[in-house]
Amino acid sequence: MKTKEFINVLQEHQDKSLLFEYTQGQLVGANYHITEVKHVKIDSVDCGAGTDAWNETIVQLWESPSELGKTEYMTTYKAMGILNKVGRMKSYDMEAEIKIEYSNPLFHTAQLFINDFEIHGNNLLFKLAVEKTDCKAKETCGVPETVEVTAEAESCAPGSGCC
Repeated sequence: MKTKEFINVLQEHQDKSLLFEYTQGQLVGANYHITEVKHVKIDSVDCGAGTDAWNETIVQLWESPSELGKTEYMTTYKAMGILNKVGRMKSYDMEAEIKIEYSNPLFHTAQLFINDFEIHGNNLLFKLAVEKTDCKAKETCGVPETVEVTAEAESCAPGSGCC
């Protein structure tokens, strides 16, 4: 999801509570705070010597240990207030991919993509997902799109050349 799409959805639903599902059936706790908004510029070189550049917006969520029993989620109105203040200080690239950075004691720190959103009564729920790493230079480096695993490959011995 692009930054402008995220902000537009928030603006359209300012009367809702703002929830994030970081993995199937698991919500970020109601005790979360938006602790940082990052405007990230990526300038990369891949394994095939290809270059690329893009921007990302990363919104960091943190669960406050002092508010563990909290049951009311942040409103989209409050979140918009935070994001608007950030935007006045440092302009957004509205075409940048937006990610949500989050972790808890049972979930590793990750920058999660927004796959979708749903409205459930008075709640706006963003569904987050981990995107797997991938090789951008498959064709250049001769990496096949799919690798077939055989029983023979599963019993790979050191020095056999299979791994």
